[in-house]
Amino acid sequence: MKITAIESLVMFGQYHFVRVHTDEGISGLGEIGSRETATTDPLVRKGLAPLLIGQNPFDIERLWHAMLHRGYKLGPSGGLLEAMAGIDIALWDIAGKAAGYPLCDLLGGRYRTKLMVYASSNRRDLSPQEEAERAASFQDQGYPAYKIHSFVRWMYDDGASQSHDHTVETVRAIRNRVGDGFDILVDVTNAYLPHTALRVARELEELRAWHFEEPIADYDLAGYAQLAAAADIAIAAGENCYTRWQFRDLILTGQVDIIQPDVIKCGGISEFRKIAALAQTFNKPITVHNTQPTVGTVAHMHLWASVSSCIYPQEYSIEPHPLRDQWPILDEQPAVRDGALELGGRPGLGVSLDEDVLRRLVERGHAVVTTAAD
Repeated sequence: MKITAIESLVMFGQYHFVRVHTDEGISGLGEIGSRETATTDPLVRKGLAPLLIGQNPFDIERLWHAMLHRGYKLGPSGGLLEAMAGIDIALWDIAGKAAGYPLCDLLGGRYRTKLMVYASSNRRDLSPQEEAERAASFQDQGYPAYKIHSFVRWMYDDGASQSHDHTVETVRAIRNRVGDGFDILVDVTNAYLPHTALRVARELEELRAWHFEEPIADYDLAGYAQLAAAADIAIAAGENCYTRWQFRDLILTGQVDIIQPDVIKCGGISEFRKIAALAQTFNKPITVHNTQPTVGTVAHMHLWASVSSCIYPQEYSIEPHPLRDQWPILDEQPAVRDGALELGGRPGLGVSLDEDVLRRLVERGHAVVTTAAD
């Protein structure tokens, strides 16, 4: 089998998918994490596709390293690894389809069958009481936990934003509303310097918050180590790490409690598996970063099912998404029932793009499809 063409599909200017086609009629689907499609689209078409066309799609490890080392000057973080992630996921999809098995079976089989998820809120315009009511509504739907993204300024912004940090007030309102049998997670997206993060962490501990995510800049590993040593609340980070080597440093130097790789950012399934092995070596659990409820979620589901260290409920975005809610781009969209996703039994990822929806998106100018071919 040989790779004959690679399609780059950009939808609504910010959602990026790839399809890898072969001479035996088997195609694989992948998703790219960054919304910076002006960077990742030409990377796929002009930087990576020429390395892959004519190659055996089963040589996943060799092709992964070829993409990394040929484009190393453009990475190994950010756009390069995210573009590689989409292609790598598509190659694994091909492997599963060719074998006739769901992808998780190729990754070691099903360690768990119930894939619990927590409700991840990205609203930053809600009052503490409004957020509390929203959390309670998802508690009623069977979700085991709810995550807030507090509306606070990034520590180095220009001061133009007059946002108020209501992190603690919001967690207090949620805790009062939902009681003790429901977990609350907090993500402030690198908002604090270490001394502020420690003060907030101690207040969150009193409110029995479950984890404190990305409280400081992702590059401040010494700050993470100080915070993790001083705070009892679990410190989580990793969505801005892209390789096993960065996660090694996050674990050994940053000393975080929970790591958060994202399969559509960290180089795909191949690199995620290595990160997972590293995490288990150091007894670190994984709760992934997962904001895209389409192919990214499906790829994560196969990993959650097969990776033993994904022991906690994983992230699922509850915010409206055009390719799930208005223009359902997958032919079989995973649905949350009682706080869990169910993994099907179709080969590979188990999903494909809905060709009719894609055609209509192209006709309306919402999608651009370009192909690099032999």
